[in-house]
Amino acid sequence: MFSYLLLGLSMGLSAGFSPGPLMTLVVTASLRSGLRGGLRVAMAPLLTDLPIILLSVLLLGRLPPHVLRWVGLVGGLVLIWLGVEGIRAARKAQLPTDDGRASDPSRDLWRGAAVNALNPNPYLFWGTVGGPVLVSGWRLSPWHVLAFLVPFYTLLVGLLMSMAWLVSHQAGRLSLVWYRRVLTGCGLLMLGLGGLLIWKTWAGL
Repeated sequence: MFSYLLLGLSMGLSAGFSPGPLMTLVVTASLRSGLRGGLRVAMAPLLTDLPIILLSVLLLGRLPPHVLRWVGLVGGLVLIWLGVEGIRAARKAQLPTDDGRASDPSRDLWRGAAVNALNPNPYLFWGTVGGPVLVSGWRLSPWHVLAFLVPFYTLLVGLLMSMAWLVSHQAGRLSLVWYRRVLTGCGLLMLGLGGLLIWKTWAGL
């Protein structure tokens, strides 16, 4: 169970720090609507990921074990590719900016949900990486599934909320140098997770 907890923590940390449409929207909403707007956008994965997870698990659960090995291999290669791309992008990454216009914070949650639902990254992650982890964990016990999901979403949503707080309260102190360093670290972490997933898949773990 510890390995599933570690995977949930590591992947949640990477997902929470990785730049993308949802993080950009969290920053934009925090600048436009303050902390409330940013927090509502950060909660978007809790609304949109459940159908994606169910679809992925239902499809993967019907596949024979040798097919899951190939799916795990593809997932590991995807993580490695994302890690390489993340490291390359971190070199020229820029902090998102906004024009300062105000918006209605009550609409930010639904904007975040729409952005996350239309973003291909959750589909790619749960179809090739997260789904096989959940299927293998469920074959052991429901507690293994929870050991992965709880820390994953705690870190994912928590880090997005932290970004909202940081932007809304200390936007002027956010260092571009450290932002790029965090992105580089996440890229390296993704590389390691990709190799770990490939090893665990083909070792039958």
